Amino acid sequence: MAAPLEVVLSSDSGSQLWNVSVFDPHSGSSLLSYRGGSSAARSLAVLRGGYLLSAQLGKNFINVWEIQRKDQLQQKIVCPGVVTCLTASPDGLFLAAGVAEAVYLWEVCTGKLLSVLSRHYQDVTCVKFTDDSSHFVSGGKDNLALVWSLSSVVHLDLSHAPEPRHVLSRHSLPITDLHCGLMGAQARVATASLDQTVKVRLEYLHSLSREKAFQSDTEGNQVFKGHRNLVTCLSVSMDGTLLLSGSHDETARLWDVQSKQSVRCLTHKGPVTNAVIMAAPANMFLPDSRPAIPLPRFSRHLHASEGDGGESGEVCVRLGLNVQDEEETYLQKTDRLNSLMDAVTDKSVFGDGENTKVRVAELEEEVQTLKKVNKDLYDFSSQLLTKPT
Repeated sequence: MAAPLEVVLSSDSGSQLWNVSVFDPHSGSSLLSYRGGSSAARSLAVLRGGYLLSAQLGKNFINVWEIQRKDQLQQKIVCPGVVTCLTASPDGLFLAAGVAEAVYLWEVCTGKLLSVLSRHYQDVTCVKFTDDSSHFVSGGKDNLALVWSLSSVVHLDLSHAPEPRHVLSRHSLPITDLHCGLMGAQARVATASLDQTVKVRLEYLHSLSREKAFQSDTEGNQVFKGHRNLVTCLSVSMDGTLLLSGSHDETARLWDVQSKQSVRCLTHKGPVTNAVIMAAPANMFLPDSRPAIPLPRFSRHLHASEGDGGESGEVCVRLGLNVQDEEETYLQKTDRLNSLMDAVTDKSVFGDGENTKVRVAELEEEVQTLKKVNKDLYDFSSQLLTKPT
């Protein structure tokens, strides 16, 4: 049977046999089960398409599986306290988790704890990245949703406490979940609360000013009826035809959006804590495959000065975040020298005859030296990044 394009990932708080289950959304058949513990609500994340992560219910660590090795935990990420929510950036470079009133942000390529954002006044309940990984939003029991710019958090001045870009404070009771739309910083943000409203911010993340509130209407025409207890999670298929809902009645249901009829009922062993429809990772059904890049050990301490994050010889390539002026790299020097070599035909640059030949020979020798240095640096970095932990 061909691997499905989409899968349902779900977890519950009562199962003793598995942690996360994988279902086919169209047939309802069980495809895989990941063993080991049980997952907390809003704590299921797929990292780089190669790892599955979930926060252990009521514990201070995060379970990590290689996506194709369902029977064996790859590692446990120990955190300073009980993890209340978890998410990975879509580009796979960062991992964010809520621990008590703070949001912890790690860099995936090194495992370094980059920042601890202590701006909420009560426990953080949910955290989500925008689709371009430029911002993330955290919601808490303090009724607040905070919008953070990732670049300002990563390039944090250690002498100043980080501040959110926006503070959304229109809910009267704790925020239970949130969703970031598409288009990066131009995305709309929806927040759900115990005050029985969903508020959608109609402006961009960089200029929030307007919002629209939706209240529950149990007698309206847009109600999906079938669950017998509290609904805790919702997800929509890529084509918008299926709605997935998880509930404390120990079921996850798939609904036809147009008819509002339940088409599948996925039974669980306890209250459902996570339920999401997502594109099937390429390696999920290939048992002999391995992730392209191994995960490092994740630090519990903020910055190298506090202990375990400052080993000598550590190399990290951080993409798209460095906005400071840098020294010219070896590759840039090579390109510049090649450009000069192309210009030797212009006699006004180097002159005629033997002088030109000597200058060209000198440049070619320098280019070869720089290429060798660059290759040595590349090999050294590759060995560090792929070294088994």
